[in-house]
Amino acid sequence: MTFPIVSVTLFLPLLGAALLLLMRGSPPRVAHGVGIAFSGLTLLGALWMWARGVPTGEVGFSQVEEIPWIPSIGAAYRVGVDGVSLPLVLMTAVLFFVSLVFSAHVRERAGSYVALFLLLETACLGSFVALDMILFYVFFEVTLVGMYFIIAGWGYEGRQRAALTFFLYTLLGSLPLLLAILALYLGSEPNTFDVREIVAAPPLTGLAAMLALIAMLVTFFVKTPLFPVHTWLPLAHTEAPTAGSVILAGVLLKLGTYGLVRFALQMTPDAFRAAAPYVAALAVFSALYGAFVALGQTDLKRLVAYTSVNHMGYVVLGVAVAAAATDAGTRALALDGAVLQMVSHGVVTGALFLLVGMLQDRAHTREMREFGGLLRLVPVLGWFFVLAAFASLGLPGLAHFAAEFQIFLGTLAVYPVAAVVVLGIAVTAGLYLRAIQVAFLGKPSEDRVGMKDLGRRELLAVVPLLVLTVLLGVAPFLVLETVHATTRVLLP
Repeated sequence: MTFPIVSVTLFLPLLGAALLLLMRGSPPRVAHGVGIAFSGLTLLGALWMWARGVPTGEVGFSQVEEIPWIPSIGAAYRVGVDGVSLPLVLMTAVLFFVSLVFSAHVRERAGSYVALFLLLETACLGSFVALDMILFYVFFEVTLVGMYFIIAGWGYEGRQRAALTFFLYTLLGSLPLLLAILALYLGSEPNTFDVREIVAAPPLTGLAAMLALIAMLVTFFVKTPLFPVHTWLPLAHTEAPTAGSVILAGVLLKLGTYGLVRFALQMTPDAFRAAAPYVAALAVFSALYGAFVALGQTDLKRLVAYTSVNHMGYVVLGVAVAAAATDAGTRALALDGAVLQMVSHGVVTGALFLLVGMLQDRAHTREMREFGGLLRLVPVLGWFFVLAAFASLGLPGLAHFAAEFQIFLGTLAVYPVAAVVVLGIAVTAGLYLRAIQVAFLGKPSEDRVGMKDLGRRELLAVVPLLVLTVLLGVAPFLVLETVHATTRVLLP
């Protein structure tokens, strides 16, 4: 019998959360130790899954584990991975581990804080490995609960409003997905919630497929988020604790783009092909909008938050190009870029949010104009920020470049006019260079003299992400080989 590594990896964080509930009242040091230990074991499990890999050139999923759940309606506990989900599983495990390492300084209700992060980790991993539509929906919804309480309980001054806005947007936004799942179930013969069977033989055609697609687009656009349903994101990021922002941007946004690939693209391919020009146009507008609005920000955290709208627009553009392309090579090229961008965005933006949070812990502000000369005062933090910022603006040799290049190359082949989105890179370069000039160059402010540079805990949290930022830029094939094994045969 094969060891059920997917299920063990999936439920290890939940086991840690349950242990913390039994240890209620334990010292913060113990709670953080449990959290780091269980998230570390989860990371080891994800690495084991990565080592097992996925089959090359075959349609379908590997490392599949299945147990009957609700046989009367064809629902079951089904989990497994392919070249699209496996990199996201590993990215999720890395981001939760470094977030809990960074959070070791939290003393207020530390046990509850860590338990919520572990619950959220299981929910996120479950969304990526679920091969049953009902199971996916359950995990997808549980992510809202974990993040809601993290923002509301440990965020900043406006946390209650931010948490409620996040919860209402994403809860109401997910209801259309439930309707689409029911339509896919009722349209299948025999009725099933099995993702593998729905993907292998999409059951809906014509108007029914288009309506199901629209329902899925609403849900996943809110989650991604795309203009105009993005307004919950800057507020949630601004008020969330630093580790919460890392997970929100690095992992939760990817549930939207992953859903576009797994559900919209694979389960309603013909309808998506028809809608692709409109999706691509919205993605281009959203990418440019995010870049220009970020340019106007003076709060470093809001600046990074709006660049997420910009970068996720690129991902959606890549998926739309894959849906519209008639050439298999172009389709795989765009989709490879979209998946790699999901991973690189999680790593780079996670590092940026950690660094901005470290800066706020020292200065108690995020306003760029309140700083100046930070490269002299805190050179390690400053140069780390410069590295992550250069990666975010797409500098060759760093994480985003290979992903964005593939997306733009695919876009030129299918929608040449849409390649105007490349202007977003120029704007992103401008906004980050402006932030570096205002906050990190020049003469240090006298009241900032004596500011301490990064400590050991902070280095342990951010250095792995920066190493991955460079590694993904220098050797993107380490991820692309796994991704391409699936994308080259993902669609007929």
